[in-house]
Amino acid sequence: MENIKNKRVRSWATVLYPESATENWKDLLSEKCVPCFISPLHNLDVNADGEIKKEHYHILFTFDGKKSYEQVHEYCELIGSVGLEPVASTRAYARYLCHLDNPDKHQYDVKDVICLGGTNYSLSIGQASDKYTAIKDMIKFCRESGIYSYADLLDYASEYEIGWFRVLCDNGTIVIKEYLKSLAWSEEKKKRV
Repeated sequence: MENIKNKRVRSWATVLYPESATENWKDLLSEKCVPCFISPLHNLDVNADGEIKKEHYHILFTFDGKKSYEQVHEYCELIGSVGLEPVASTRAYARYLCHLDNPDKHQYDVKDVICLGGTNYSLSIGQASDKYTAIKDMIKFCRESGIYSYADLLDYASEYEIGWFRVLCDNGTIVIKEYLKSLAWSEEKKKRV
């Protein structure tokens, strides 16, 4: 425990049980502009013996700079959470909030994660492989929908598929534009035959 108290890291995790939480705990964190992710209520977690675990929230504090145990523990006392541990990988723990990499555990909806203090959950849980999956899905969608225009795809993505939109804006444009150009050429060639 002394080793943990001497650490200074950017990300810390704690657990909050609803019955011991301060009444307006989310508001308190929000008012203090604490950057954190709050998991959905974990009410379907199961122990090894099959018994349902006590309902709880996981809270991941994600600071711009390193914070000591004492600095973060103040927030834990404020909201009534228990335990505080340094987090080695912010992305891995953020994904754990919904058990994204634990298929044997109940899968919680990422839409139910609460983001405070300017945090962005979808950016924090993204992985390089997500980009390739999005590109694969866009290619399939364009082929099946007869979309040959990058503008049409971008309009669709901005309206209905924010993950695709991010990939297109960040670094997926070249691949998709070349694919659409080639797809249009292939379709035109088929018509001439």
